[in-house]
Amino acid sequence: MSNELYLVTGATGATGLSAIDQLVSKGAKVRAFVHSDDNRAAALRASGVELVFGDLLDNKAVQEAVQGVTGAYFVYSVMQPQLVDASVYFAHAARAAGVRSIVNMSQISAKVHAVSQAARSHWYGERVFDWAGVPVTHLRPTFFMEWLTYGFQLPLIANQDLIKVPAGDGRHAPISAEDQGRVIANILLDPAPHAGKTYPLYGAVEMNHEELASAVGEALGRKIRYEPEGFDEFGARLSAIGMPEHFIQHIVAVYRDYQHGDFAGTNDVVEALTGRKPMTVGEYVKTNATLFQPQKT
Repeated sequence: MSNELYLVTGATGATGLSAIDQLVSKGAKVRAFVHSDDNRAAALRASGVELVFGDLLDNKAVQEAVQGVTGAYFVYSVMQPQLVDASVYFAHAARAAGVRSIVNMSQISAKVHAVSQAARSHWYGERVFDWAGVPVTHLRPTFFMEWLTYGFQLPLIANQDLIKVPAGDGRHAPISAEDQGRVIANILLDPAPHAGKTYPLYGAVEMNHEELASAVGEALGRKIRYEPEGFDEFGARLSAIGMPEHFIQHIVAVYRDYQHGDFAGTNDVVEALTGRKPMTVGEYVKTNATLFQPQKT
């Protein structure tokens, strides 16, 4: 392992940070691809991680970032368009540089005919990596546990004891970024058994949103209620708080998929790949309890 170097994109994001923590804890050398030299980058540098700066839409920066890399984790923000472009740049650069394996963060709603532009782009991004010829493993998680802390949800939980989205009767097993980071690191360190595979990723327990609200409330020692929301109302609320139009189009579309059962299910992939069961909603909320306390407005 001493001569092997692993590139992590999205290195200051939730899954990237978790993957880096796991890799460093196992003695691996890590190169983090970050946008700017801020406090988050400084913390990575202090932990012994090599830093490279740039954007995944900057072809030259990507080509430089993959030089000398053994394996790489690719993730692109759902808040931004041009995922397919970024996938092409990264796949081409990785092949040219002789990268041996890639872990690609996709999503469970990735389909060729997806209404969500982001979900459809993830499907095409997967195909780009498949065609590139570098062994790749695609991860397709259901909704992240971190969704509870997004700007359209956290203030409602913190200040109104409320979860509000157009979930209908849909169900999912929320999965934490920490658990995904463990999966990413383990695949990067031993890629051969996973090459060419696509793994749906689920958390510990499948639940509807009433059960989700109950689990959050139990962890916080407060009663949290779920209130259904219409698609138009949801989209307008996200627009009013300044969420990007690309993300709004995506999240409204996938909640329609959610109501049709596309995010439901469970499996044992996290435990099988990491040797540990995924965390529960209660465990996640208790770990991050300070985030959910009433906020000053």
